[in-house]
Amino acid sequence: MPTIRDCSSADKPLSAEAVCAGHAQRAGLVAAGAGLAWLENDPVSGRVRPFYFDGQTVHAPDIAQSLGSRLNGYGGGALAILERSLILVADDQSVLSVHLDTGQVQTLVAAGNGSWGGLMPDPKRRRVLAIREHRRSQALMALSLDGDCECLHQGEDFYGAPALSDDGNVIAWVSWRLPDMPWHRSHLWVGRLDDRGQVRQARPLTPPAQGSVQQPAFHGDVLYVLSDHAGWWQPWKIPDQSRDKTWEAVPVPDCDHANAPWQFGERHHVVLPDGRWAMVRYVGGTGELWLGYPGGAAGQRVAENCSDFRSLSVYNGRLYCLARSADHLDAVIEIVPDSGKARVIAGGESPLASVVMPEPFCIPASDACEHDVHGFLYRPAGPKGRRPPLILIAHGGPTSAAYPVYHPQVQFWCQRGFAVAEVNYRGSSGFGRAFRHTLAGHWGVSDVEDMRRAARYLPGQFSLDDQSVFIQGRSSGGFTVLMALMAGDEFCGGASLFGVTDPLRLREQTHRFESGYLDWLLGDPKAHPERWAARTPLHHAQSIRVPVVFFQGGQDTVVVPQQTRSMVAAIKAAGGSPELHWFEHEGHGFRDPGNQAEVLNALYAFYDRHRLREP
Repeated sequence: MPTIRDCSSADKPLSAEAVCAGHAQRAGLVAAGAGLAWLENDPVSGRVRPFYFDGQTVHAPDIAQSLGSRLNGYGGGALAILERSLILVADDQSVLSVHLDTGQVQTLVAAGNGSWGGLMPDPKRRRVLAIREHRRSQALMALSLDGDCECLHQGEDFYGAPALSDDGNVIAWVSWRLPDMPWHRSHLWVGRLDDRGQVRQARPLTPPAQGSVQQPAFHGDVLYVLSDHAGWWQPWKIPDQSRDKTWEAVPVPDCDHANAPWQFGERHHVVLPDGRWAMVRYVGGTGELWLGYPGGAAGQRVAENCSDFRSLSVYNGRLYCLARSADHLDAVIEIVPDSGKARVIAGGESPLASVVMPEPFCIPASDACEHDVHGFLYRPAGPKGRRPPLILIAHGGPTSAAYPVYHPQVQFWCQRGFAVAEVNYRGSSGFGRAFRHTLAGHWGVSDVEDMRRAARYLPGQFSLDDQSVFIQGRSSGGFTVLMALMAGDEFCGGASLFGVTDPLRLREQTHRFESGYLDWLLGDPKAHPERWAARTPLHHAQSIRVPVVFFQGGQDTVVVPQQTRSMVAAIKAAGGSPELHWFEHEGHGFRDPGNQAEVLNALYAFYDRHRLREP
């Protein structure tokens, strides 16, 4: 059995205010001949700004607007480098160019002309490729440095991941149609670009079986893509794009090489100048970065101290990416392919002298569940023989995952004597297509069973207090919390942060991107009304017999405030005493650091009040 790590003895305990003060977070790393660029949020002002690395120095161009795509509600791909300019999507969805030498800012597309994202440079034609949504319709677009805009392809419900061949003459992209999400089923397209830059001979490339494709990229004339039609998001190469039957599997281990594409612009694989391939593998929920020749030997694992990687890019023969680890803040790192040596370009600070590190765990399959379930446990230091209370975290999504990376909130709990476990329940990404699809029609069942399994398994395996197990989640994770409290007696209390209480109400008002998602999770409500009724916490408030605390924003347009109000009223009507914390000016996901700190302090008071006191 693993030993409990000594933790936080050299650190002054983190206050809730310190935890919620935040730190810079980076996203959207891209590379081109001019250098590297990425986006970084300012934790004080909340603004998102561009940063640029020329190989020697990091620069911060002065942009008045905050940046970020709103495409599909989750954005991504809001930055590209074209010649000596950064092309940027501002928060108001205008598109800007910023000259790296002069700092001159030019508006290419004014606000009010749709949402933009998925930017990709087309240097041969001095333009960027992009995805635009306007009037509930998406299209693949081209936008020049002069501000000229033209449509390259339309007719599909959603578009993503434009990619160009090395000579700029062939284009590839991904599309999908409602009711699918991009990780359920999507389509790979290719076409030729004529002398005017228009797409000709566009055609879908159909894989050998139905699946989800993402992140197409060219190396020479060969098109590579990640597809899960064989069970995992793994690399495939298509040397002849004129025929469907040329999909060739690249020999790699059986594991996912990407996660669910909620956002545009992610890259989990890239080909290096010497022909080697850099790719991310997810093993037991941990990201690993590997270098190797396609189809060759096992390869070389690099940056082993990091546990998640995004935005893989190549500049001047070196590999760059955004990396996260369990004991440092996220960072832009550079890797020398020949040696595997890594160095930090930006970020990567060590926030605490002593950090509680994650311990991977695996709940083995059984007769009741044929799948192993993985997660990460964080245990506090304490007197020998004392069994700490446990907080189980149900991640949101639900097609998402928890990763073993630094979370200040986890350190906050461990410093106060609580263990924390993040559970990648069935339906989480990073564990293959079959595992991900176990949630189809079973949301509120499979995820709940796995959280309950964790509540029974972890205390015995890691000397935790099985009488003081709490469950916590936000948004879809809040739904899992309420369903788990209804289902069994493993938990002594729960916390729902703007959690779903009425899925049918959510279905009626959700945005276009997710408009078919709930039917996949629960089935068609007309065909399965009894299932929807059984999976609506609001209808079963009398089944919740333990303390529960709610947190809700008054301006939430995703889980509307009435969902939480109605749930609290229903529990009270059933004889319970729910606790409600209301934040009138917050939306879906609290942004104000003061309010975030208030939530954390209220959670601590709730858990401390309801935990079992050892003699």
